[in-house]
Amino acid sequence: MAMNVPHNTTRQPDRHEAGGKEFDFTRADFERVRGLIYQRAGISLADSKQEMVYSRLARRLRANGIASFASYLDALEAGRMPAEWESFTNALTTNLTSFFREAHHFPLLAEHVLKARTRHGGPLTIWCSASSTGEEPYSIAMTVCEAFDTLTPPVQIVATDIDTNVLATASAGVYPIERVDKMDQARLRRFFLKGKGAQEGLVRVRPELRQLITFRQLNLLADGWDVKGPFDVIFCRNVMIYFDKATQRKILARFVPLMKPDALLFAGHSENFLYVSDALRLRGKTVYELNHG
Repeated sequence: MAMNVPHNTTRQPDRHEAGGKEFDFTRADFERVRGLIYQRAGISLADSKQEMVYSRLARRLRANGIASFASYLDALEAGRMPAEWESFTNALTTNLTSFFREAHHFPLLAEHVLKARTRHGGPLTIWCSASSTGEEPYSIAMTVCEAFDTLTPPVQIVATDIDTNVLATASAGVYPIERVDKMDQARLRRFFLKGKGAQEGLVRVRPELRQLITFRQLNLLADGWDVKGPFDVIFCRNVMIYFDKATQRKILARFVPLMKPDALLFAGHSENFLYVSDALRLRGKTVYELNHG
């Protein structure tokens, strides 16, 4: 519908419409962000991520009523906004995930947990070290339930992530139905509840599945890890690609003593640990085991 605008009214163009940006964001600002996120989370931001950084952190400037990136970063570094560090880290963490992503890993996981149960007895322990919004740890839980043919398998899963926002989603276990539209229907019926009424269009992970998993916040760069091994399985997929070699080496060195002698470490499709750690050897496609000599 057309609007009648008074002739004596001059509309000032929005800075975005004029091709500008809401906030000044210099190369020096970007370098400061790169240094801070590397220090806090070990993430190495490539030069190509400058626009991504602007887009994500501009929201934090708006939320805090701050007029410039320089002032925002000054406040962080000076300790004037201690609670903002969590939001800063969450904003720059990439959380790309899906159910049964890199599907070739899950049959091997099923085979391994059955053998490990036979060898060791007792409950099995699995650590998913980058749980994101929960699709990966729930995929692990479903695989284990199918392997043992029960919703109460002898398995304890710890799922961690640096991002507290995604952990809240993971813990709730509620997803748009589109997230599971490619899943086998028998698996969908067994492990999910469909929403009705106001919840239509959503699915919820069954409570039995959620009870297998403990979600908690953990920074892989922290001096201490709030997890206790040894583990039968560690998933660390599509995380190391954000770290430089020195950081990868440090994290892998800390994984090794947390692995049982026959444990498996699952990596992402573009990650190669052979040139980072002599303590590991390749077991299968992006699956590693301890190198016993």
